[in-house]
Amino acid sequence: MKILLAGTSSAVGKTTISTGIMKALSQYNVQPFKVGPDYIDPSYHTLATGNISRNLDSFFMSDNQIKTTYKRAMKKSKAKYGIIEGVRGLYEGISSISDVGSTASIAKALNAPIILILDARSLVKSAAAIVLGFKSLEPELKIEGVILNKVKGKKHYLKTKESVEKLAKTKVIGGIPRDDKISIEQRHLGLVPALEKDKIAKNIENWGKIVEKYIDLDCLIDIMKDFKTPKDNGTLWKVANKKPIKIGLAKDEAFNFYYQDNICALEDNKAKIIPFSPLHDETLPDVDGLYIGGGYPEVFKKELEKNSSMRKSILKFSNNGKHIYGECGGLIYLSKSIDKYEMCNIIPFNSAMTPKVQGLSYTIAKSKKDNLISEKDEVFKGHEFHYTKLNNVKANFAFEVQRGKGIINHQDGITYNNTLANYIHIHSCSCPNFAYNFSKNIAEEVDFSDK
Repeated sequence: MKILLAGTSSAVGKTTISTGIMKALSQYNVQPFKVGPDYIDPSYHTLATGNISRNLDSFFMSDNQIKTTYKRAMKKSKAKYGIIEGVRGLYEGISSISDVGSTASIAKALNAPIILILDARSLVKSAAAIVLGFKSLEPELKIEGVILNKVKGKKHYLKTKESVEKLAKTKVIGGIPRDDKISIEQRHLGLVPALEKDKIAKNIENWGKIVEKYIDLDCLIDIMKDFKTPKDNGTLWKVANKKPIKIGLAKDEAFNFYYQDNICALEDNKAKIIPFSPLHDETLPDVDGLYIGGGYPEVFKKELEKNSSMRKSILKFSNNGKHIYGECGGLIYLSKSIDKYEMCNIIPFNSAMTPKVQGLSYTIAKSKKDNLISEKDEVFKGHEFHYTKLNNVKANFAFEVQRGKGIINHQDGITYNNTLANYIHIHSCSCPNFAYNFSKNIAEEVDFSDK
């Protein structure tokens, strides 16, 4: 059973309400999902449910991959309910008329009923008009209920509920009152990741209680019952590496932007994932390769510089010819410095924070040569979102960026020794060779006679 929680626009309260619903139903075992290229909202979902949230995105994934990812996650967690948080407004995607990248496209692929979340401030009859508009634009979508957010009080809620139910013929399953305390701390890339703040767990507990009080969860569950997920063929990515390897995964407050499916794809290719902390650990664990994902190294640059033993350990790992892959924040950590704070100095260029976003886009890239994660002429998709840049770059690049910016002049993927580092965040569904190539290249350097 599943439900998709969609907004009429951004900033209508999707994350607080979705996470609150996940928390309120977590006793029944909930598998969470997030539409779009997002790492932070899924961290809230994971904290609320105890199950790792998965991303669903029709720019990265085919309809079959969307269905397979959904079913695989539900099977792994043995969850009773699948709850999907949308992105932006229901229909927003990469163009003004197509569904690609939109919440609507996920609803169609999964045959998912939709609950529409609407900011009800200063609205009564107009709320019905909004719901009617959303239902009539694409009638094949199943908008089965409405949640009114930021209602002024009981009288306002009941009048608006009556309007929507009688004029838009759609069930209103709850109304959340206005409360400035129901908010989430933010920073330059969005919400503060759940991994960072103990108080976020308390916030999620509070959101769950608010949902239990103001939303008809029995009605929500009833809506889920009659919608079956279409069949899939089970293919997500290439699985071919047969040699067991160990990959160190940077995971702490500074580095926590990972698609869970990338981890699963590596595990499918015989990789054992061993987390380590560039902030808190003194040296690397015993591993054969490194995966340093995105996050906020710029926020923790003082602490990262102070942990010189870890930086030296990673530099030694590189100098010994070991494979390292870095994405976005990982690229910055592997650079010479950020804002004059010393980093690992594997990528021999300085990096800096900028006042404006340098890259924010879905991306398409083509491999210029064989590299750690892909093969020459392979085309793959991803996204970029960063406020940092590298200065005075003259390097060998692995990727030509066909959509997006990359590091410089539509080039991305700096290669140095056995290291590859780029701004593009890659999803393994859009780059089916990612995990196979990564694990195979690492395995080729491992002496298995000692294993």
